[in-house]
Amino acid sequence: MSVQERKERERAARERLIVATARELAEEQGWDAVTTRRLAERIEYSQPVLYSHFRGKREIIGAVALEGATEMAAALRAAAPTADGPRARVVALARTYLDFAERNPAVYDAMFQLDGGLAFAREDTPAPLKDAFAALLETLAEVAGDGVHPGVFTEVFWASLHGLATLTRAGRLPAEYAEGRLELLVDRLAVV
Repeated sequence: MSVQERKERERAARERLIVATARELAEEQGWDAVTTRRLAERIEYSQPVLYSHFRGKREIIGAVALEGATEMAAALRAAAPTADGPRARVVALARTYLDFAERNPAVYDAMFQLDGGLAFAREDTPAPLKDAFAALLETLAEVAGDGVHPGVFTEVFWASLHGLATLTRAGRLPAEYAEGRLELLVDRLAVV
């Protein structure tokens, strides 16, 4: 292995460490606790080293969001095929989405609430974000209904899931009705 290859491997490992540490700190204490100073202390590198990878917290949030989108897409794709029939696949997809949001609140915030400098629904949208949307579309396209654009249907269904996830986490929706809300969403929107 050349010196250059070793340096590139070390740089990639440092970058993964920064992202993992930011994510861990955000999940433990919230995104306000994630500062470049605290990250530098936790990873035991200087702030200039951190800035050689990311220009600041915004880019770190973006990196966490992209990692989260990749994980969400994998989880969504793993959930839907195990269910029998279109309705069951949509329910499995919705549960997986809501479970991901609940289990990874800081990552979910990085993906959808915070400014990580990422573009959505544009040509320059990063591939992991497009892939997470595609993971939803793959299952939801089959239940969009005649004459309904599958992409638009997926946007509406996704927006509904996002609303449920966000309002539930904020304590604005009673937890005891979570399953009923999910069933209502699927029954009213999905054509099965």
